[in-house]
Amino acid sequence: MVDPSDPGQAPEYGGERLVTAGADEIERAAEAALRPKRLDEFVGQQVVRDQLSLVLQAALARDAAPDHVLLSGPPGLGKTTLAMIISAELGTSLRVTSGPAIQHAGDLAAVLSSLEEGEVLFIDEIHRLARPAEELLYVAMEDFRVDVVVGKGAGASAIPLALPPFTVVGATTRSGLLPAPLRDRFGFTGHLDFYDASELERVILRSAGLLGVQIEHGAAHEIAGRSRGTPRIANRLLRRVRDWAQVRGDGVLDLRAARAALEVYEVDPIGLDRLDRAVLGALCRRFAGGPVGLSTLAMTVGEEPETVETVAEPYLVREGLVARTPRGRVATSAAWQHLGIEPPPGAWGAPATGSLFDPAPSAGPGMGPSGEPST
Repeated sequence: MVDPSDPGQAPEYGGERLVTAGADEIERAAEAALRPKRLDEFVGQQVVRDQLSLVLQAALARDAAPDHVLLSGPPGLGKTTLAMIISAELGTSLRVTSGPAIQHAGDLAAVLSSLEEGEVLFIDEIHRLARPAEELLYVAMEDFRVDVVVGKGAGASAIPLALPPFTVVGATTRSGLLPAPLRDRFGFTGHLDFYDASELERVILRSAGLLGVQIEHGAAHEIAGRSRGTPRIANRLLRRVRDWAQVRGDGVLDLRAARAALEVYEVDPIGLDRLDRAVLGALCRRFAGGPVGLSTLAMTVGEEPETVETVAEPYLVREGLVARTPRGRVATSAAWQHLGIEPPPGAWGAPATGSLFDPAPSAGPGMGPSGEPST
């Protein structure tokens, strides 16, 4: 069942979205060939890389397992890649699982009891671990012990099983959902931020070399500007531009090929796709910039409210195109400028209203406080 509040399970729109930060199994397989293998090959996240390098070098010098590592941040920024790099830097094997896959304490106990000394256990979406598994993980991380329950009912007994030293690398897109006892057991916590355009250019140039395609700096710059600050999206757009250049161009990824390909796939100069523009257009053209309620806005674009809220809205808000207010969603001055529309007098984002912190105009007669029709 899809949990719309979780970015890892956000509902898709119109099939595959090129600008979604999520990835399915096919996407992950395509990414595998492009992943950096060592910390010095990893582009961006300078602060996290420096801190992690110290942790790993100190552990190697002591010939001991490093502290447990928690990596947080939006999807597509490299948490899984860093987990693989940690394993490679330590010269150990990597065991991979995920929170949704561990629904019972016994599932986690089976994984933990099979770990070898120094091995790295990567738990993706660790905030979605079942509560019994969380409690088992507390003891395993702190005391390197797991209690195996033998028998049932009144005759049941717990047999402590010692575990060899190992390192847990947890990844989460929603660190606020992690229980404090679990979060406190991680010795190092790194937060991954969105990339800037220059870092994404380096990612794209590196990936193009690995894919064996010729790319010009102008094309790399163009793709980077439309990638929403996310390497996963940048690599996906690069592959689509490569396809266009091979089928309709001369095989060289130049600026013309990049712009033509991204026009075919409806990704505009700031990374908005068809759903994003539909939401923005409805907000400005149909509702004069708002405020308008989420369900009304979703109905206008023919989507479910959770799709608009979890798929389109985060990037629109982050880019300053849409603001969320107690009365509903409103378009900012940047939204009007991007659409090339002159805002009507009194609309949100219009020059006459001053700033977005001014009191909002009335939603109109018969409208409730959230912009929904009142009853």
